[in-house]
Amino acid sequence: MSNKHEERATMIAAGDLQEFVPFGRDYCRHHPNALNLQLRELQPASELWSSDGAAGLVGSFQEVTIHEKQKESWQLRKGVSDVGEVDYDEELYVAGNVVIWSKGSKSQASTVYKAFTVDSPVLQALWCDFTIPQEKCGKDDNSNEMVEKCICILQSSCINVHSIEGKDFVAALPFQVANVWPTKYGLLFERSSSSHEVPPSPPREPLPTMFSMLHPLDEITPLICKSGGVFPSAGVQYVADYTLRVVFLNAEPSIIMTYDTVQSLHTIWALRRVKPEEQNAVLKFSQQVGTPQHLATSSSLTAHLRSLSKGESPVASPFQNYSSIHSQSRSGSSPSVHSRSPSISNMAALSRSHSPALGVQSFSGVQRFNFSSNTQSPKRQNISHSPNNTSNDSFIVPETESIVPELCIDHLWTETIMNVRYEKNSQASKVFITTDLCGQKFLCFLVDSQLQLRCVKFQESNDKSQLIFGSVTSIQAKDAAPVEGIDTLLVLEGSGNLVLYTGVVRVGKVFIPGLPAPSLTMSNQMPRPSTPLDSVSTPSKPLNKHLAPLDEGVLLSPVPELRDSSKLHESSYIDDCTFQQLGTFIHSVRDPVHNRVTLELSNNTTVRIAIPEIATSELVKRCLQGIKSILPKEIAVQMLVKWYNAYNAPGGPSYHSEWNLFVTCLMNMMGYNTDRLAWTRNLDFEGSLSPVIAPKKARPSEIGSDEDWEYLLNSDYHRNFESHPLAGALGLDPLEISTLKEDFLHSLSLDSSTLLFSHIPAIFFVLHLIYEELKLNSLMGEGIRSLVFLLVQLARDLELEAYIDYYYRDYPALVKTSRQACIIEQVQTGFMHHPSFFSAEPPSIFQWLSSCLRGEGVQPYPYLPGICERSKLVVLSVALYILGDERAVSNEASHYLYRISSGFTLRDLESLPFGVALPIRDAIYRCREQPASDWPEAVCLLIGRQDLSKQAHEGNLPKSKSVMLSSDVPSGAEAEEEDDGMNDMNQEVMSLIWSEDLRVQEVRRLLQSAHPVRVNVVQMPEVSDHEYIEEKENRLLQLCQRTMALPVGRGMFTLFSYHPIPTEPLPIPKLNLTGRAPPRNTTVDLNSGNIDVPPNMACWASFHNGVAAGLKIAPTSQIDSAWIVYNKPKNADLANEYAGFLMALGLNGHLTKLATLNIHDYLTKGHEMTSIGLLLGVSAAKLGTMDMAITRLLSIHIPALLPPTSTELDVPHNVQVAAVIGIGLVYQGTAHRHTAEVLLAEIGRPPGPEMEYCTDRESYSLASGLALGMVCLGHGSNLIGMSDLNVPEQLYQYMVGGHRRFQAGMHRERHKSPSYQIKEGDTINVDVTCPGATLALAMIYLKTNNRSIADWLRAPDTMYLLDFVKPEFLLLRALARCLILWDDILPDSKWVDSNVPQIIRENSISRQATELPSSEDLNLETLAQARVYIIAGACLSLGFRFAGSENIAAFNCLVRDFSLPLPSPHHPFPTGHYNLETCLSVVLLSLAMVMAGSGNLKVLQLCRFMHKKTGGEMNYGFHLAHHMALGLLFLGGGRYSLSTSDSSIAALLCALYPHFPVHSTDNRYHLQALRHLYVLAAEPRLLVPVDVDTNTPCYALLEVTFKGTQWYEETTEEMMAPTLLPELHLLKQIRVKGPRYWELLIDLSKGMHHLKSILSKDGVLYVKLRAGQLSYKEDPKGWRSLLAQTVTHRNSEARAFKPEAISAFTSDPALLSFADYFCKPTVNMEQKQEILDLFSSILYECVTQENPEMLPTYIAIDQAVRRLERREMSETFELFQIRLVLEFFNSRSHQDKMGRNPSRGLFMNSEFLPVMKCTVDNTLDQWVQAGGDVSLRSYLSGQPAEECQSSMLACFLVYYAVATPGQLAAGGLEGSTSFSELLLKFRQLKMPVRTLLRLAPLLLGNPESMVW
Repeated sequence: MSNKHEERATMIAAGDLQEFVPFGRDYCRHHPNALNLQLRELQPASELWSSDGAAGLVGSFQEVTIHEKQKESWQLRKGVSDVGEVDYDEELYVAGNVVIWSKGSKSQASTVYKAFTVDSPVLQALWCDFTIPQEKCGKDDNSNEMVEKCICILQSSCINVHSIEGKDFVAALPFQVANVWPTKYGLLFERSSSSHEVPPSPPREPLPTMFSMLHPLDEITPLICKSGGVFPSAGVQYVADYTLRVVFLNAEPSIIMTYDTVQSLHTIWALRRVKPEEQNAVLKFSQQVGTPQHLATSSSLTAHLRSLSKGESPVASPFQNYSSIHSQSRSGSSPSVHSRSPSISNMAALSRSHSPALGVQSFSGVQRFNFSSNTQSPKRQNISHSPNNTSNDSFIVPETESIVPELCIDHLWTETIMNVRYEKNSQASKVFITTDLCGQKFLCFLVDSQLQLRCVKFQESNDKSQLIFGSVTSIQAKDAAPVEGIDTLLVLEGSGNLVLYTGVVRVGKVFIPGLPAPSLTMSNQMPRPSTPLDSVSTPSKPLNKHLAPLDEGVLLSPVPELRDSSKLHESSYIDDCTFQQLGTFIHSVRDPVHNRVTLELSNNTTVRIAIPEIATSELVKRCLQGIKSILPKEIAVQMLVKWYNAYNAPGGPSYHSEWNLFVTCLMNMMGYNTDRLAWTRNLDFEGSLSPVIAPKKARPSEIGSDEDWEYLLNSDYHRNFESHPLAGALGLDPLEISTLKEDFLHSLSLDSSTLLFSHIPAIFFVLHLIYEELKLNSLMGEGIRSLVFLLVQLARDLELEAYIDYYYRDYPALVKTSRQACIIEQVQTGFMHHPSFFSAEPPSIFQWLSSCLRGEGVQPYPYLPGICERSKLVVLSVALYILGDERAVSNEASHYLYRISSGFTLRDLESLPFGVALPIRDAIYRCREQPASDWPEAVCLLIGRQDLSKQAHEGNLPKSKSVMLSSDVPSGAEAEEEDDGMNDMNQEVMSLIWSEDLRVQEVRRLLQSAHPVRVNVVQMPEVSDHEYIEEKENRLLQLCQRTMALPVGRGMFTLFSYHPIPTEPLPIPKLNLTGRAPPRNTTVDLNSGNIDVPPNMACWASFHNGVAAGLKIAPTSQIDSAWIVYNKPKNADLANEYAGFLMALGLNGHLTKLATLNIHDYLTKGHEMTSIGLLLGVSAAKLGTMDMAITRLLSIHIPALLPPTSTELDVPHNVQVAAVIGIGLVYQGTAHRHTAEVLLAEIGRPPGPEMEYCTDRESYSLASGLALGMVCLGHGSNLIGMSDLNVPEQLYQYMVGGHRRFQAGMHRERHKSPSYQIKEGDTINVDVTCPGATLALAMIYLKTNNRSIADWLRAPDTMYLLDFVKPEFLLLRALARCLILWDDILPDSKWVDSNVPQIIRENSISRQATELPSSEDLNLETLAQARVYIIAGACLSLGFRFAGSENIAAFNCLVRDFSLPLPSPHHPFPTGHYNLETCLSVVLLSLAMVMAGSGNLKVLQLCRFMHKKTGGEMNYGFHLAHHMALGLLFLGGGRYSLSTSDSSIAALLCALYPHFPVHSTDNRYHLQALRHLYVLAAEPRLLVPVDVDTNTPCYALLEVTFKGTQWYEETTEEMMAPTLLPELHLLKQIRVKGPRYWELLIDLSKGMHHLKSILSKDGVLYVKLRAGQLSYKEDPKGWRSLLAQTVTHRNSEARAFKPEAISAFTSDPALLSFADYFCKPTVNMEQKQEILDLFSSILYECVTQENPEMLPTYIAIDQAVRRLERREMSETFELFQIRLVLEFFNSRSHQDKMGRNPSRGLFMNSEFLPVMKCTVDNTLDQWVQAGGDVSLRSYLSGQPAEECQSSMLACFLVYYAVATPGQLAAGGLEGSTSFSELLLKFRQLKMPVRTLLRLAPLLLGNPESMVW
């Protein structure tokens, strides 16, 4: 019976028992799958497919039957959720064709997450995470790998993979799969090997059996194995041994366990990625074709190994290399070998033998698996590598590409061969990894046939590179499962008992309420396994000496384990019989998740139980963790096992008494007799103590005795009860206590033989450190008090006076002097193990901080990893901040915060005691004022700058997820309107930029081309109706010239403003060329046939329309090739628009995503526009990359780049022009010699004989010049390797004319015969070549300030020479000259005029002068034209120089020049209208360039004025120029501006070429498509402040500092954002200025990438309003803010502060409630008015100084001081904090910081602290005068003080930092006679002077009063 009692005693009560049914089973019944089957029967037989090839009805019948008797399976895992630690189960249920994935927990019903139905029966379903390596960012770390969580469903012929993101993949399987395993890297497949795979007569090389797939889109590749270095030629080879079965695979650590069916051994391998050299090693073998002789060796190799290992010689590893094998196997003289093994070969076989020729041709290319295990044909046998074998030629084709293996396995451990008759099927049926309570890891595998669970201990090597496996331990078990949540495992013994083990140590039986316990009569026959189970490889060690007297119920006597399996079987058989009679019993254990596990019972029901936790209260957990970390592992495990048994005994304790139980348990284990110890006896347990804890001999007698009553009267409980106010109220008399008997006190000695006795000092010290750690968490006060009791008892018994005094000072009320001490005899003390870190002085975190603040030298603070984390952080942070790290940066606060943000959050800071938190808060406050813009997110959160943390957070997002400040979707009314292509603009930001007027609406009106125009023609009386209609149509034709020019400007206005929806095509607004005639609004149409309309008039207009629509797409949008093709229009009319759309996609960088195939498709259609758009787009997208593929694409379209013998392709002229510009873009800035040479020649390409190159030659020549300029952009005279080309001289010749040079190079054949049409002779046609050559010179020498080249470009200064140059070319020359002399350009009219030659200046007609010039031979018209063109050229260069700068001087200068050439009515200029309009357009464009993106009103008015001019002379080109100017002015809706980098200037030269087309199809001088290249010069420069609280754009004041340059010093400008920033390279820093917003500094000297990333993401800069401030929108002048209203004196304002006003300062609900409840007077509160005032002023202080987090500190200090005044201090905790606060403000580091920066706000009110300090001093002084000096003196002399005074005494000691009596005695203060002598000694004790002043009278024995 006693036996039974003990069994019950050590039982562990399992938690709630629930019936378990897989959720999927129930769900399947209602799943509409049966219906699918019926539907499938109706399909034609050919579509049905079943695994064995049968078709038709048979197939469907089979499926139906499968469905009826379907096998089900399921697996569970711990749910992983994004939000916190939610504990739930995920279930994957498989039945038939259905897979159901559900989630559910105890508290939540199960729900289906996903259900999958597949075509054929599911063989297996599993979870797997695939890693997708991202683009490598420089370093090879795993940080850039994305993990895709997937579910994989295996069918017989394919595997389906579904990712959580919703991607689906199907991978076909090239072989029959036996099993799939998820690994850390991807999937691992085992090929199923059929039994008839015997070695064929010529032995062949075996096929691999294991394969991996790292991603569903990757190939399935064979696994390779790297064998250990047992033999020298150890190589790498494929895993090809089908006798190896995988039984287990684990991801972390990544290991595989295999079972060898022949040797019956388990082996563990490490699984990892292949190294490149191993790949090469394997692939090298596959290059050589094997011969039969070589191959013969492989098959019998391992067979031979096995025959050897079968003998008595134990082989260390089954892989050994024997050279003798070759001879044996070749001669065939080893029949035994063949008969012994029906296998082919081991993994070792492929390349283990010496021949390197064991090729692997067999798995390469497609035919690598050209067999299936179903075909039973005899052909299978002769697949071999013999060269004469024809059936298999495909195997040896050397061209096929080998597969590169991706995963490799390394051998780690093989179980030893034991001299036991192993049965053949001793394969492990279940394998798992478990961790014991001390963190030691075991790999356990259950061998069914032996009824054994074998546990192998393993650990990581020190360098973490490999795993080291230890000894094997066997536990008798029928089944087992790990319980991860509490680091234990559950074992089902043969007898049906469930036993809990941790590692290999038995914890106890599990008692399951509701299940009958197995009969115990039987189980006694079975020998019990010993508790530290003896290992197989090591002899069992006797237990430690101390364990002997322990009760047998805990540790069973060691019994040698049974080795004879026959007996074992019998006993388990008998057990089973008994159970079957008894009824239900546990049959197996499965599905462990966290701490829940499912039991399968013998009556086919399943129940789920929870194994209880090891501890629930935070305090017990911490103590256990601490003790565990300090004790040796085996002792720690035993201690934890005992505690676990005690805690989880059936009917165990509840939460509250857990600590009491823990104390009792711990003290018993240390050898205390808890029943005799006063305070532990009274601990309340709720429930009997199980006998595990108290040793038997100490059982108290059942009958009471007198001692008990006295004991009770002596107890604390009684004392507390007496002092209880209730006792006084009821008038209870205090009971007399008789003195305790002496023997009772002495009898309490410790039992030194217990488990933890020798470790008491270590445990005590750890508990003390935990106590210090808990002090730093103000929420753990309750736990600290409980802990003090235990610590005091231990300290007293260990006779540690310093500690007792320390606890007394902390908790005077709890630590009483008359406590029982247990005597530890001297002899026993010797047993005690004092650890090295044990210090006689108690380590105190507060004391440490105090010394640190006072600047004394401090000792290192002891730290226990994992337990004292908070202490570590506090110590580190304060040390860094106060002591300062010498290596720290000048801005030490930031450096320091960076360090602690990893461990601290604001929540943690709130629970720190206020004195400790103060230095940290001060640092935070300091950093909040001026943080850097590039701090990481965590730090910004810590300092409370949400604006910065949000910025940092979004900086980390990938570009595609940029934050759109999207305007709301347009309302219904607006949506019904015709789309004019400008609806997607961000209205919110634009209304902030231009808030005063409606200029944006005006721009939309001017640029819309989707509505009919108004044709206003008055019918004269004499005009007939027919003529009137013609007149209207002619007028409409004129207006359409303007309408067709609008899209280019609209593209600029809407640039990059839209993110398309990938499922919808891009809306392209239609180009409306109709009109409406008032008054009846009749439609006027050009197609009526009344007037002649030019053919194809609108084709370029619709191209521009397409570009404009495409340019709306922002570069950050998510677009793919499919979407681009999806936008292709159905009808051919829209082909031009689509061509433009393609070009736009190139300009915004999306065309690189278009597949090459599609590009080819588009080009072969031969549609001219599409080719132009595509070629320009692709080139722009590959700007400056010299991309070869694109170069080839372009070369086909340029005859000059093709070899001379190639066939002549008929490429349309415009396409050639586009291709040439494309070459310039792709090779931009590269100075590529061949390209430059060809382009140079192409500028002067002569016309050919048969009309080729005869039309529109000008545009081709210009394009070649522009392209040449781009290729050599800005290289100037440094063109390396091109000196022989004489580029500048050749260009000069093209510019001024002269004799044509002989054509060199390979193309001279082509130019032999002259043109029959154009007679040019040998001279260069300057009219064709000049523009291109001029601009090429300008671009090559751009910004080089090369005067000699510039002088070539000077305008001629004699009339004779002027007659030789077209005036238009003078514009280009002036422009080119200024671009070269970049630094000479000055924004004033004097400089502009200086470009005009003297002869023109002298003879220009001033407007007043009327007389004609004196000299007759001057051509006035020529001079006038030359003058306007030169001025226009100079203005254009001004535009380039100051593009996007909004330079006021340049603006004024250009506005003046714009009004100059306007003709006056009296003296019409002889310049001609066309020339005048051209020059005006050029000047207008220059103005728009300077003011790009700014929306300047004056320029807008000029543009509008030009917009209205639609007379006959205003042609298409001028409208184009005017509306481009308008577009540039509002570039990207005000978000973009122009850059002046070399590349941008080149792009702008192409786009703004100052010769405008005459009509809409005119491409003679300049290809219209090039007008859009301005995109390459646009850059985002708008900075939009966004209020982080409301998430809306707002105004903020910026201070922009410019770097100094040669023109100006370093200057600082103020700007009101949102604003366009100047070009970034000019800036030094940008600061968001106060006082309204928190300051923020972006320092550009450190690098611009931060600002660039902000600007590229819509320029969103988060800002945060300061308290009490209103935004600029609500309060433009700053007069309404609260601080402005309270500018009166400080004191009066605090009084005048009304709590109601707080809402203006803060929106924090906590502060508002505080104001409501604590600052507003209520009825009958007269006496509390003072407190209300105090609270109000504190609140005001906190809010205005913007540190509301200090509010609790203020209040805590106030409350503590009041408590002290009332003498109610039971613990001195708060007083210590006040002392720390005072020390912080007096500390030297704080004073220094204040000195350095006196202007910043005070961190704590300057008046508050002195008042509080004074109050504390007064209170304590009064106490000393009122009689405290007596107890103080007795304390100092080491006598016990009076009890009633003890609290105040402790307060005094703590506040004044008085040293302990021991230290005072050591310092020899007693004998001092004079004050000065005391002063000297005090300095050594490091006590403050104020303490000395208080103590001096006592120490000197001076009876006078102490208070001066």
